[in-house]
Amino acid sequence: MERTEGVQMPRPAEMDIVRRAYELWQQAGEPEGKDEEFYHQAEKELQEKDGSGDVPNGPPPGNIVP
Repeated sequence: MERTEGVQMPRPAEMDIVRRAYELWQQAGEPEGKDEEFYHQAEKELQEKDGSGDVPNGPPPGNIVP
């Protein structure tokens, strides 16, 4: 059996977070001024999906809406 101690799962890619945030924004009817909310929701979903629980800390990208 392999030991996996100290092995980190890959983090969700920034672009994956932004894409998911955009999907969530569209599904919510494209409300204005909620980009950070959707970014954080997408980040959380992808962390849970990966099981990584570790993404870079820092502000979300400026405007995620094209």
